[in-house]
Amino acid sequence: MSVVKINVLTVPAEQREELEKRFAARAGAVENSDGFEYFELLRPVEGTDQYLVYTRWRDEESFQAWLSGPMQAAHRPASPEGEAPKRPAATGSTLWSFDVVQSTGPKA
Repeated sequence: MSVVKINVLTVPAEQREELEKRFAARAGAVENSDGFEYFELLRPVEGTDQYLVYTRWRDEESFQAWLSGPMQAAHRPASPEGEAPKRPAATGSTLWSFDVVQSTGPKA
């Protein structure tokens, strides 16, 4: 069964738009990774300043391979030479890990 990784990002209200722009600009950075199955960026609606970055992977090895390779490249500052690197949009990050024990989808 698959594994799920949820990155919990603490994002101040004034940085929300910036965070969403940065994720949109990285479109495609994970989709072609071996073992990648699904991604969602979840915006908080009420009562929290935490975004959830949900990814699902074929197995832990696929996630670790992405983490040590393509993820490193995707998270490097893309500033033109001479400019200071962008500051992070999130002020904190926690990674939650889960094994998928049961899964279902809509009936055909």
